[in-house]
Amino acid sequence: MAKIRKAVITAGGLGTRLLPLTKEVPKEMLPIFVKGFHGELLLKPLMQIIFEQLYSINIREFFIIVGRGKRAIEDYFTPDLEFVQLLRSKGKDNYAHEMEKFYRMIYDSIIVFLNQPEPRGFGDAVLKTKGLISETFLVHAGDTYIASKNLEHLKRLIEVHLKYDCSATLLVMQVEDPRPYGVIAGRIVEEDVWIVNRVEEKPEEPWSNIAILPVYIFEPEILDCLSGITPGKGGEIQLTDGIAELIKRGRRVAAVKLQNDIPRLDLGNPKTLWEALKISYSLACKSDI
Repeated sequence: MAKIRKAVITAGGLGTRLLPLTKEVPKEMLPIFVKGFHGELLLKPLMQIIFEQLYSINIREFFIIVGRGKRAIEDYFTPDLEFVQLLRSKGKDNYAHEMEKFYRMIYDSIIVFLNQPEPRGFGDAVLKTKGLISETFLVHAGDTYIASKNLEHLKRLIEVHLKYDCSATLLVMQVEDPRPYGVIAGRIVEEDVWIVNRVEEKPEEPWSNIAILPVYIFEPEILDCLSGITPGKGGEIQLTDGIAELIKRGRRVAAVKLQNDIPRLDLGNPKTLWEALKISYSLACKSDI
């Protein structure tokens, strides 16, 4: 598998559907269950899990988009060796080992925090990296985690992106109600893979039930496309509109379907948070998530 070195993780949203909790605690720092290094059950912030997942596919440069009230993310990604020593002094070696493992990944990476002063959409968040990225990169929302075995969904996304020489490759899934999502249509070129010819964000009258998940691979030209997008509803710049501009310019955009049996954990609202906790607990009791 070819290496992609850079990733953008978006964490600038207000998390209004989880208020009042998210007034002080970023939703991306809410926990799910995982199995620890020694097999014990742990609660780990979603941002850490996503970071470790991307690190596992050899990404080493991270651009984390944060906004007002997200200082907790920056603090958490700043190694605290005194805390590790304190844990060891109290006989909490397992937890100390977990933190040391995480800190080694941080020391082995370049992490840049970029400020999104106002929550002006997913596209605006990605646009904050313009001038900083000049090669293929991955984009991942900070509030969604996909628990595929051996990170197969990411490996497949990269494989398709390179195979079809794409400007953008999207992860998608089939849904019953596509209205809350961006949707795609296109030409099927192999099982569960489309060459996309149409996209739309949150269609009021859905014409497709294939919804876009917030995991993407882009060539840097997406940043130029986003620069010319006029803010839409709510004053937001939608990433989907940037993808539509790529298609308009004749660039190749692919979509890869997530298999139905792969768990997708979303911490966007109280119901999905509760479901994420239940699913992650079940998975962690069986194997690593």
